[in-house]
Amino acid sequence: MAFDLEVINRAVTDDPAGFIAECDKNYNDRIAKTAEKIIENLSRSPIVLLSGPSGSGKTTTAMKLRDELSRRGVNSHSISMDNYFKTVRPETVPRTAEGEPDLESPLCMDMELLNEHFSQLSRGERIYVPKYEFARQMRSIKFSMSLKLEKNEIAIFEGIHALNDSITGEHPEAFKLYVSARSNVVDDAGEYAFKGTWLRLTRRVVRDSIFRGCDPTDTMRMWENVRHGEIRNISPFKNKADVQLDTAFGYEPCIMAPIAGPLFAKAPRDIHYQELLQVGPALNNFVPLELKWLPEDAMLREFTGGGIYEY
Repeated sequence: MAFDLEVINRAVTDDPAGFIAECDKNYNDRIAKTAEKIIENLSRSPIVLLSGPSGSGKTTTAMKLRDELSRRGVNSHSISMDNYFKTVRPETVPRTAEGEPDLESPLCMDMELLNEHFSQLSRGERIYVPKYEFARQMRSIKFSMSLKLEKNEIAIFEGIHALNDSITGEHPEAFKLYVSARSNVVDDAGEYAFKGTWLRLTRRVVRDSIFRGCDPTDTMRMWENVRHGEIRNISPFKNKADVQLDTAFGYEPCIMAPIAGPLFAKAPRDIHYQELLQVGPALNNFVPLELKWLPEDAMLREFTGGGIYEY
């Protein structure tokens, strides 16, 4: 699916609230249909595996699924697979071809413990989810949560490697969901006005700046390795998903333009950042919308803040 630049700009000029509501309803309707399919699979497995590349809105999608499942009488629990990262040790950490630590690799995950926990939950046993401290790049001695599934309860495991063969091969009965901002924006000539990958990058730059105190240059400098990791370790498994959910919104560049434009202006001016240097000017092609137009339950609030969900 592709959005049309002219249609977007006309819609946000004529009726911004209506256009945003229409786009959000489309997303929420697909969330509701996915929840129904998860319930249909409950007799086979109480495990949901939710994967997608960085900046896809996985966390909000998991929360919205939780709400939809609850409306249908099914309780769910969201578990971040980030807590299953192994302690980073120089002698064992996987490395890139250049010899740098490759923290995007699935080998950083404790797949053995994950698979054991999936099996225990399916048998109605209690698990103790580990807690990972990113600041120290190590597993804490404390647990993040204790969980035992009762009847009509579901565990949603969310993480970039959730559909990796090391997991789905062991648990083919689990429900598998892949989310990503996949739709591009095209102009009248059918040329890219804004790419889906640029939507995700914009989300990361904004989120990292607001919530993590991360300089936009640092986020953009990491983006190349993040993209390489996606191509190697995430995208190849998306076709294993029972549902693929597009989390791109037509109004999104309009909301992000006033926030992200100044941040992209800080991109390093060298040949290695040529594509990144296109993102800021591309945002200028959209009619800007103030953040006040964005509803508090919108998925984009995961990246801009001010929403009803806690992250």
